Amino acid sequence: MLLNHLAMTERHVAEGELLIKRQHEIIAELGGDGHDTQMARELLKQFEETQTSHIAHRDHLAKELAEKPA
Repeated sequence: MLLNHLAMTERHVAEGELLIKRQHEIIAELGGDGHDTQMARELLKQFEETQTSHIAHRDHLAKELAEKPA
């Protein structure tokens, strides 16, 4: 069960990295075309906050798994 939960969290972290990367690209495209990027930057901030949470959760699960007796 713990391994499944850790695997799911790892997927969330990987997906979050892709979302953040793409959002940076969107901001650059919008800005380069002279568009307002405020909303895109706010969304990026939300993605980054969520990513921080996913990483913390993943690290907690990994620690819990490492401390679990065999």
